[in-house]
Amino acid sequence: MVLALLRDRRYQPMRPKEMAGLLAVPKSERGDLGAILDSLCAEGLASVDGFGRYSGTARETAEGIFTANERGFGFVTVDGEDGDWFVPAEESLDAIDGDLVRVIKVRDGGSYGERTFRTEARVVAVLQRNTTSVVGFFKKTAFGGRVIPDRSRFTFDIRIPKEATKGAVSGQKVCAELVRYGREPEGRIVEILGHVNDPGVDVLSVVRSYGLPTDFPIEVNEQLPSVPREVVAEDIAGRTDLRGLLTVTIDGEEAKDLDDAISLTEEDGRVILGVHIADVSNYVKENSPLDREAINRGTSVYLADRVIPMLPHELSDGICSLNQGEDRLALSCIMEIDETGAVISHTICESVINVNHRLSYHQVQGVFDGEAEASEGIEDAVPMLLRMREIADRIREARKSRGAIDFDFPESKIILNERGRVVSVEPHERNRATAMIEDFMVLANETVAEEFHWMSMPFVYRVHEEPSIEKMRELAGYVSHFGYRLHVSDKVHSKEVQRFLEKVRGKQEEALLSRLTLRSMKQAKYSTECLGHFGLASRFYCHFTSPIRRYPDLQIHRIIKEHLHGMLSEARIAHYEEILPERAARSSMTERRSEEAEREVEKMKKAEFMRGQLGEVFDGVVSGVTSWGVYVELPNTVEGLCRLTDLRGDYYVFNAKTMSLTGERSGHRITIGQPMRVMVAAADKASRTVDFVPA
Repeated sequence: MVLALLRDRRYQPMRPKEMAGLLAVPKSERGDLGAILDSLCAEGLASVDGFGRYSGTARETAEGIFTANERGFGFVTVDGEDGDWFVPAEESLDAIDGDLVRVIKVRDGGSYGERTFRTEARVVAVLQRNTTSVVGFFKKTAFGGRVIPDRSRFTFDIRIPKEATKGAVSGQKVCAELVRYGREPEGRIVEILGHVNDPGVDVLSVVRSYGLPTDFPIEVNEQLPSVPREVVAEDIAGRTDLRGLLTVTIDGEEAKDLDDAISLTEEDGRVILGVHIADVSNYVKENSPLDREAINRGTSVYLADRVIPMLPHELSDGICSLNQGEDRLALSCIMEIDETGAVISHTICESVINVNHRLSYHQVQGVFDGEAEASEGIEDAVPMLLRMREIADRIREARKSRGAIDFDFPESKIILNERGRVVSVEPHERNRATAMIEDFMVLANETVAEEFHWMSMPFVYRVHEEPSIEKMRELAGYVSHFGYRLHVSDKVHSKEVQRFLEKVRGKQEEALLSRLTLRSMKQAKYSTECLGHFGLASRFYCHFTSPIRRYPDLQIHRIIKEHLHGMLSEARIAHYEEILPERAARSSMTERRSEEAEREVEKMKKAEFMRGQLGEVFDGVVSGVTSWGVYVELPNTVEGLCRLTDLRGDYYVFNAKTMSLTGERSGHRITIGQPMRVMVAAADKASRTVDFVPA
């Protein structure tokens, strides 16, 4: 475009010296050529300073996704860059959260003394609008109405003309389609979700806000009657028959989609562990309506009052679920484990199994604890379960010895009544039984990934790359203020991170430093390259064990089965090489989308619960200290803010190095991990916040 303008008959191409002279002229004197120079700036071929003067020096440009902050500024994620580029509010143009933008680098990131600065950039063009609709609170006005977006990252209200309100009234949650962008966006109501206080509307608002698909398309529903309700003889032919093997599933009490089962046998002193995974690919064929919708969803989403499954319940709870006492098709990874917990040989095969017992984590933990009632009715499986625990201990110790990192953050369990209201928030139980299943699944994932890596087959891996040296050095400098040493050289070793986390375990500052360490890591993702998994200290890793709820698992099951049948011809390999990069990228995107939605619902339901506890006093622990206040976490995992202005009786000064507040008169010090008694002062579902005051 710029070259075309320069070649316009009115403006002949200029020599470098002429261009340099032109660029030296102030913008106010540019006339029509100012538009050309603005285009040059947008392309990164020139720049303009704060006084409106042009320079012929090209600045680095990049494209990336814009992530907005509720205070107006934002960040751009640029491929190949370790850190995001910071965009000040006045330099964001009219970009909104999720847009693909072009930016010009204004200032390189770096350190000045003990302060670290991000790379700073300016948005010069919005290349693609990725937000087409917004969910929010409708407020009627004289000209029609306004939609106040639920998501704080969308920083502008949406103007709705009278003819586009669809009859919405104040107090309703609505979905608005954007018809005009900018700093005064305009839209039209396309769906009224219900009144803000109606049961289920709060979660539905999050579902719509994140664009999570709920109803299955007509073509999927038309395909469902052709899916068998039970295993037929022709499907069993040629499979390894493992129905005589003592096999169990171990899941949560409420789980219905059971996609993994385990067995353990010993032959001549050899320990044989079987991990049997539902053969979903037998029923979900490539490019079928079921498959296309599974790609679109990418993953099942688990919200407080509902599950949005990747596959219809006829499959996820039916023929694909490894239900007790029913023949089921599986892909089995059968591994021989040595005394050190390592796999010394393995077989991957198509199988048919019949689960003997459907067990829960709670029941298996009861067996481990020697509770007699936990063993009732499963006496034949008890010796195997106890032996499994010993084998899992070996596997976990082997993984720990190579440097695997274990982040043990408390998870939440939100209990609702029949109307969808929160009646309790509790820490989610994580016991030795859950850890044992994790150990077995991780081992199977590693084994499968290694085999297909060495075969140089097209594949989808689960990767967690090494953190950047810069971020780890920042972390090392920070933890030194707490008296800890984190050694960072030219390479980051997971074992060093593991040692550091073991040192802080049980200390007051454990929660803070563990979270900071996690934030210093890169985000795990799916990739066609086998880049290893830093957190697990594993060279080879994939997701093989959950094809009912994760698309990458289903995708690699097809590849595995085609390999087993000798069907991976050059044409099929070329086919997978073509489609897998996009499938991996989309799976990473849908995973992040579901995680964000689950997090939003959890925060919202916690705020709803605490709204019923106003005036109540709780004993909590300081989980964060900032210049604006103290975050306190309660035993039920709810976290709230105690503002600096509410710390009466003294003037507190914030120390960023030690993350502490100190009273100027009393010398009283507030730090991470110390106990604090608080009273619930406020709770807001809309902003997902809880406010405390010192009790």
